[in-house]
Amino acid sequence: MLSERDLAELESTLLPALERHHLRLLAHSLRCLQQAAGDGEPLPDPQRLTAWAQRQSNLAVDPTFIPVLVEQLTKAAVQLEQIALDQGRAPLELQIADLVRWGRNQADQRIGEQGTATPPFTPPAP
Repeated sequence: MLSERDLAELESTLLPALERHHLRLLAHSLRCLQQAAGDGEPLPDPQRLTAWAQRQSNLAVDPTFIPVLVEQLTKAAVQLEQIALDQGRAPLELQIADLVRWGRNQADQRIGEQGTATPPFTPPAP
């Protein structure tokens, strides 16, 4: 699903490992949703995702995984919709670079919030 180029772009960020992992999951979900939808189509609904998953030979070995995958892809679609909205794009038009930019912005906001936190109380010197 993810190309070597996609993975290299995700790994090249200076984000912490957990955030890079989250980006990899979103990127993988994006690629799956793009494949399931086809060119120029809207985000696929759960029925279409199920039909797509059933056609994937690597998923045929464990059909009990398909409902779990469809549920996770549906949840990822909600987050991708929000990311796309923030960037003025359709969700399936997002690229890996868009996800990386979003991830960096999220990290920058978190760091900014931490920098404005009230410092702990320090009693005055006697």
